[in-house]
Amino acid sequence: MSTRDLPTALDLPMVDPLPEKTQKYFNVCQDKLGMVPNVLRAHAFDIDKLNAFSALYNDLMLADSGLTKLEREMIAVVVSSINGCFYCLTAHGAAVRELSGDPKLGEMMVMNYRVADLEPRQRAMLDFAAKVTSDSRSIEEPDRQALRDHGFTDRDIWDIANVAGFFNMTNRVASATDMRPNDEYHAQAR
Repeated sequence: MSTRDLPTALDLPMVDPLPEKTQKYFNVCQDKLGMVPNVLRAHAFDIDKLNAFSALYNDLMLADSGLTKLEREMIAVVVSSINGCFYCLTAHGAAVRELSGDPKLGEMMVMNYRVADLEPRQRAMLDFAAKVTSDSRSIEEPDRQALRDHGFTDRDIWDIANVAGFFNMTNRVASATDMRPNDEYHAQAR
């Protein structure tokens, strides 16, 4: 594996120096996570792109939702597994391990969520996210109703679709640019 300092295969170095607000954000990441995730470093060649990416990510993954943080991370892993995105499988697989407290669940989610011991509600959510990823044009009202039957609100369905859609986009960018996960992710929550 390359020892390059750039987070992708593209020669797009970070703005130097970073604007004060961005540097503070990166300092918070370093303090809380022990690293600045490479996905943020990859976007930091253009601060407007970094801010847009971060705002959407933070809204989808951290804002109030009927979905738990773990459920949103599970969606990220299922989408990334179908798409074969090394970056997101590594980063979000680590998040599933940490949030669930179950390293085995994190590994099952990365390989094949269908073998994991999930609640029926979670399985329905992940089946929907998988369909959004592999065949979104075939989604019909019975697919949405199946989620309602498991207690999801229409707002929850919106959130499931948006988290799945976001990771389908980011998976493609990460794969196309050979974005590499930070080494720290590999050892987390094991």
